[in-house]
Parts: sequence; structure tokens; C-alpha cells
Amino acid sequence: MGLFSKILAGGLGWALGGPLGAVIGVVLASAFGGDTQKRVEYGGNDGRDRRSAGQNDFKMAMLVLMAAVMKADGDVVKAELNVVKAYLLRHYGESEALEALKILREILKQNIDYRAVAAQVRLNVPYSARLQILHVLFSIAMSDKRMSDSEMSVVKGIADAMGVYDADFRSIMAMFTTGTNENWAYEVLEITKNATDDEVKKAYRRMAMKYHPDKLAGMGEDIKQQSTEKFRKINEAYEHIKSVRGMK
Repeated sequence: MGLFSKILAGGLGWALGGPLGAVIGVVLASAFGGDTQKRVEYGGNDGRDRRSAGQNDFKMAMLVLMAAVMKADGDVVKAELNVVKAYLLRHYGESEALEALKILREILKQNIDYRAVAAQVRLNVPYSARLQILHVLFSIAMSDKRMSDSEMSVVKGIADAMGVYDADFRSIMAMFTTGTNENWAYEVLEITKNATDDEVKKAYRRMAMKYHPDKLAGMGEDIKQQSTEKFRKINEAYEHIKSVRGMK
């Protein structure tokens, strides 16, 4: 079942309103020849439909914010598209990924008020899921191993509008600077190089709890699985510090 089919089966909820709904409306009107009223509805009254709608809302918000970052430099480059394709294939499978790419192409044609969309996300998406969105956006912006000022401006603007704390923003950014930032492991754990071994251990436990995949359990299994990369980076940072310090 493709992404459009899942939306039709599970419906959409909060994403149909506000600035995100305006973007989705244009995309779905294009896909369905202008007749979206009969085809896309809010999730039903039972719990299953509400969960399905919430998961579809998250996916559509992710696609819109992905497009905003891809457009940040004025041109969509191949490296960014490759990262997005790989992400969609890894987490949603081939059929849904292909449909998502079709949706994305339509979104890229629009002017996106990404701050307004991100503010809507803040009101409707749990904090742990917003951190997942930010991680994906960084992966797109850093697809060519560097981040331009315009990309940083868009990613930071989205993070601020989503209500992401500066410490979490810096932590996720550090996950993508392992080759250029000698303090990346400390920054990932939100501590300084002067931290004691006990403080390192406490920071690791705190961050492992914050980024554990179970934090996204209510968002659906596929979305939950997306968080494993952040969790892996937390462990990688801790093991790096332990190795450098000779900790046990």
C-alpha cells in the first residue's frame, strides 16, 4: 500500500489545517485532479484511525520540512535527493517511497512557510519526534559534507519554531561533525571536555534515555525505527570518550 493509499485509509488529522494543510491541499489537488474533499478525510472516531492519522500527519510534515531544507540554497542537489531517497526506502519500502517522492516533487514547487509549519508541528508532535525530524533535516543539509549559511538558517529556524532546546540542537548537529570536530563526542552528550568520568557516565545514561527508540512507540513502528541512528550515535560518542580516556 503506497503513501497516498495509507492516507486515504487512515486519514489525516491536524495536518489538514493551518499552514501544513495549505501545502498538502495543493499537493493532493494536483494528485487527484482538484477533488480532494471526498478522498481525504480526518481519521475516524476509533483509536486505530486516530493513530493512523497521527502517523500520516507526521510523515506529511516531515516531507514538507525536508523540502524546505532542500530548497534552502535555491537548487535541489543530487546529494540531497539521494539522502532523501535512501531515507524513504529504508523506512517505508519501495512502493511507499516512490509515492512519497512524487509528493515531494509537488511540494518542492511551492513556497513553504517553514517556520509556520514547524510551529504547527510543535503544537501537535511529541518532543522526541521533533528531535527525530531535526536529525533527518541535518542529514539532508550535511549530505555534501558541509552546511551552507542558508541551510543552517533554515534548519535553525525550523528547530526554533518546533521548540527544540539549543542544547539538543547542538547535540544533534555534533552527530554530523565527527570528522571535523574533535570535541564532537562531548557535544553529542551535552557536556564539555572537562567533565569528570562520573559526569560522562551520567550524561550518557541521560542521553540514552532521551533518545531511546521507545520514546517514539506511539508514533508507529516505522517511525520508531527511525530513531535508531540517533541512539547509535549516543553510544558511539560514549564509546569514543571511554576509549580516549581509558574508562571502563
